Amino acid sequence: MFVRIVKMSFEPSKIDIFLKNFNNSKEKIRNTSGCRLLELYRDKNEPSIFFTYSYWESERDLENYRNSDLFKSVWAKTKVLFNDKPVAWSVDKVDSLP
Repeated sequence: MFVRIVKMSFEPSKIDIFLKNFNNSKEKIRNTSGCRLLELYRDKNEPSIFFTYSYWESERDLENYRNSDLFKSVWAKTKVLFNDKPVAWSVDKVDSLP
């Protein structure tokens, strides 16, 4: 299992649109094969910056999602709202304390 982290910065006037789109898509994304967790975070000091954290069983599962019609639809609606280039990381979880 690995974690995908995506940092996104939005035009302040477009944040409500992003949140509506995310809420309309989050269950579908979370129910994608191989997706084990989906979380959305907002930066405390810069409210136009958001992060998604998603846990995937395998890189293949993430790639299948990224090549799906669902991703293409979600990304098309999201990328037009950015005010900066998104940044993404794929990381392996090394440790976790409950």
